[in-house]
Amino acid sequence: MRNEKHHKGWNEIKTNDSWAIFKIMGEFVNGFEKMSKIGPCVSIFGSARTKDDNKYYQLAVNVSKKIAEAGYGIITGGGPGIMEAGNRGAHLAGGTSVGLNIDLPFEQHDNPYIDEDKSLDFDYFFVRKVMFVKYSQGFVVMPGGFGTLDELFEAITLIQTNKIGKFPIILVGSEFWTGLFDWIKNTMLSFGNISAEDLDLIKIVDTEDEVVEIIDAFYKGHTLSPNF
Repeated sequence: MRNEKHHKGWNEIKTNDSWAIFKIMGEFVNGFEKMSKIGPCVSIFGSARTKDDNKYYQLAVNVSKKIAEAGYGIITGGGPGIMEAGNRGAHLAGGTSVGLNIDLPFEQHDNPYIDEDKSLDFDYFFVRKVMFVKYSQGFVVMPGGFGTLDELFEAITLIQTNKIGKFPIILVGSEFWTGLFDWIKNTMLSFGNISAEDLDLIKIVDTEDEVVEIIDAFYKGHTLSPNF
């Protein structure tokens, strides 16, 4: 047993990294093949810890249902909480319901509202992120934790740096998001670390109707297409 737990040398680490490339490639190929068939979708993010009796769970159901009724599919992280609510709303509306699952030690497990042929499993966060961004026509961000913030700022950064085209980024829940937005505006902007026009990328709303209005208004002047 002691021999099995030996400290890996540099050459062994490099060899393991080389083989990991094939697993990463496999995740990209499988993701691209399945996601290319789903049609225009909107990604919904939020906490896995949100219970179904929380007001934001029901709001996420209403938001995703309204988006699906407007003709878009829904992409979530495939787990519980807000992710489940997003898939649930799409399911109720008879729309496309996609789940991009990842193996996590505590919070993640598949929710039952994902279309059977649209559930994907990932080991690598960065591959999963590509799928969220490439095949989304907009981001709807509900209250969440570090993972939610990670996805939010990833999208803003890619748009800001022109690595992808612009698409709507909508924060739902003014009581949750206003403090962060004020800090971005009053601190980051005042320090000169972002431009004033970067703030135009973000909208804060409180209702499902506002979400759909923003998405519809945006795509009256833009073409629906993969982001890169």
